[in-house]
Order: sequence, then C-alpha cells, then structure tokens
Amino acid sequence: MKDVISEILKNNQLSVTENRLKILELFQKNGKALSHGDIEKMSGKHFDRVTIYRTLQTFVDKGIIHTIPTADNSIMYALCKDTCSEGHHHDDHVHFLCEECGTTYCLDNVTIPQVTIPKGFSVHQTNVLVNGICKNCR
Repeated sequence: MKDVISEILKNNQLSVTENRLKILELFQKNGKALSHGDIEKMSGKHFDRVTIYRTLQTFVDKGIIHTIPTADNSIMYALCKDTCSEGHHHDDHVHFLCEECGTTYCLDNVTIPQVTIPKGFSVHQTNVLVNGICKNCR
C-alpha cells in the first residue's frame, strides 16, 4: 500500500514524507470520510494540528482529497476519484451522513441533480448531503 501512496504523492509533485504517507494511508484504509479530529485520533502517534491541517489543505489543492461540508459547519475529507487534479475537482456525487454512527459516505454512483439558478448567479460547487441510517446500522 505504501508504494501506491508514494506514487500518488510523486504523481502530484509532492515530497514523500512520513506525515503525508501516514495521513493518506488512513484515507486508503478507512474508505470513508474523515475529519481533522479523526486523523489526530487514528494516527497512532502525535501529529501537530497545524501539520495535519496543512497536509489536508495540500491534498485538497492537488486534487487528492475533497472536502465535504457538514450541517454543523465542520469539514470532512474524502479521497477524490482519479479524474480530479490540481485545481480541478470532479466530485459531483452525493454524500450520505449516517445519523446513527456518524459516518459520512461518498455515494459515487449517485450524481447531483442539475440545479437551475437565476440569471446573474455563478455556481462554483454544488454539495448534496443526505442524512439517514446507513446499511451497517439498520
């Protein structure tokens, strides 16, 4: 797995550091959205909060992960699809938040419906967050 993660970093012109490897590995292993706090808890060692924030922001900027806004104005992060690149996210899918376990899932096969906005408005991003009970909690 470390070889795959190293390749992702190299392909995005990023240095392969222990912090970047570990954080990206957490996303790969979990397969779900993670918060800054989740990464702190799961890292197994102490990462400086600022280092985690900067690493996450770098990954967002490079198109490796994308942000998911939540109802409480916090931010979750999830791996991007292969079609994302630096400055060009293509994550037009629905996110699902389980009200039971708190897990946020990317529903890659569910596309965001077309939204018509009034003339004069400019859309940069559309987010759809669906709340309910996931299949694991049913």
